[in-house]
Amino acid sequence: MAGDKETLLSMGFDSARVEWALKATGNRGLQPAMDHIIEHEGQPVPELSGVNESTNSRVPMDVDDDEDAEALRSLGVVAGNAVEAKKSIKCSECGKIFKNTALANFHAEKSGHDQFEESTEEIKPLTEEEKKQRLEELKAKMAEKRSKKAEVEAAEFKVNEAIRRKAGKEIGKIKEDMKLKEAMKEAEAKKREKIEDARAKAAVKAQIEADKKARAEKAAREKALRDGQPLTATSSAVPATPAVASISVASKDFKETRLQIRMATGGQPYTTTLPSDAPLREVAEFLAGQSLAIDVDTVTLTQQFPRKTFAQADFGKSLKDLGLTPSAVPIVSLVYQTYRPNIGPRYSLQARLDRKPSKCINMCINISHVFDGISRRHSCFLCASVRVTR
Repeated sequence: MAGDKETLLSMGFDSARVEWALKATGNRGLQPAMDHIIEHEGQPVPELSGVNESTNSRVPMDVDDDEDAEALRSLGVVAGNAVEAKKSIKCSECGKIFKNTALANFHAEKSGHDQFEESTEEIKPLTEEEKKQRLEELKAKMAEKRSKKAEVEAAEFKVNEAIRRKAGKEIGKIKEDMKLKEAMKEAEAKKREKIEDARAKAAVKAQIEADKKARAEKAAREKALRDGQPLTATSSAVPATPAVASISVASKDFKETRLQIRMATGGQPYTTTLPSDAPLREVAEFLAGQSLAIDVDTVTLTQQFPRKTFAQADFGKSLKDLGLTPSAVPIVSLVYQTYRPNIGPRYSLQARLDRKPSKCINMCINISHVFDGISRRHSCFLCASVRVTR
């Protein structure tokens, strides 16, 4: 604004710096321009075309800043809405004299006084020395305000930093408590699994002992029959107790089943945990997802103890019904389909059986007969080439 520029020029500031400050602050007022001049004092004045004008809205100033701005304006040119130079406005409550209505209104807003009257007293204009002294006082006052503001910001930063550290410690403590609880849960789960495994092993061991005793009694009865001796009454209720224990353990409701699947060809076993109600087919699908050599429709699973082989008909049954809970170690066997060449109907089976092995088509060694269930074919031991003798 023209009034701000004239005020700054009347204070003795360079015209180029005044224009730079007004353009840099976007003509937001006398106070921002004054701050810009003081902050960039001693720096070279850039080209005005390269200075970016501030697009921010006018920053609201507090009461003290408004008072300083009005005081700065009072040092320079009086605005067009000022009263005549020979007149002034006097506050009837405190006796202060103001040069124009703007200063009187500002005093009324700040102090709450509402009794004013026109006065014929003329306010003496400030001399150059008084203007410089007043300017220095205003600069010192603004510097003090900035210092206090910096102290307040530093105190707020310390408080915020303390709050942030406290929150970080609390979050860290919460994470540690959660880890401790998870570790305790895992320990309890492992302990429970060990107890369940021990019970299952004890039940299986008791069943084995009962089976041994039953076989021994059966052998004794057969021997007595062969020797013509009378049969002695044996306690058939003795093996019933471990059987009941085995049934109770097997029938216990285990929610999950741990499987350690081994390949019949060797290699690293596969470990997984499935729901006890899941069908056996999910185990085959899990294996098919781990290795491309496994086909769901041809793979077979075998349990070592008790010895049992699960065929395709068992894939629809649950792991619980098949007795694989709570844990099992099945062995996977792969079924490979034998290649059967189309040899045609003109070669009879007897003619092929009477033929002796001949040389391999690759001239490796003599090829031998390999019977595949339908026809006898020749296969080389080295190159695995197949050839039917005529």
